[in-house]
Amino acid sequence: MDIDFMAEYAPMYAEAAKLTIGIGIIGIILSIAVGLICTIILHYKVPVLRNIVAVYRELSRNTPLLVQLFFLYFGLPKLGIIISSEACAVIGLTFLGGSYMAEAFRSGLEAIDKSQIESGLSIGLTNMQLMRYIVFPQALSISVPAICANVIFLIKETSVFSAVALADLMYVAKDLIGLYYKTDEALLMLVIAYLILLLPISLFASWLERRLRYAGFGN
Repeated sequence: MDIDFMAEYAPMYAEAAKLTIGIGIIGIILSIAVGLICTIILHYKVPVLRNIVAVYRELSRNTPLLVQLFFLYFGLPKLGIIISSEACAVIGLTFLGGSYMAEAFRSGLEAIDKSQIESGLSIGLTNMQLMRYIVFPQALSISVPAICANVIFLIKETSVFSAVALADLMYVAKDLIGLYYKTDEALLMLVIAYLILLLPISLFASWLERRLRYAGFGN
């Protein structure tokens, strides 16, 4: 194992990690927003829109992220629409993550006891007040484990961004292997980089799940 090689090229991994986590954060935030919108549309059974959301969910969850990225990066230019690698990565991650986040929120909403909704309506709460003060806080708490799992899943999915010429962690590793044939060193640094990114998120998610277990009542 060439420690000197690893020390020399570790800054490249650090820069790639910044890009990876930056795109990951943007994609996750947008995924949560898309998931919330889709969940509200499905929950209130909005005409037409719920059919569009249903098609989107099936299309998103049943096609690989790599295929989606290829369509954005190589397919759209054929139609005269050119998108940068960074934009493709964010759009692809949002498109994929939105459907998974919608499913997480949906499971949380369905877990709310109907008696609580009926009680809220009986004291004169509007649908908006009912959602804001009773349904959503509890649904969010119940959904936390699924949301955290989706966050980790989406960050791991960033490993395919190198396919659209984005200099992420995987891109750097493959580049070093191709240039110097230091396969063991490059892959070890890749594993370490992903551990540094994902382990704190996993530990925080576990702590948060314990604190918010059972609709926010904690331990």
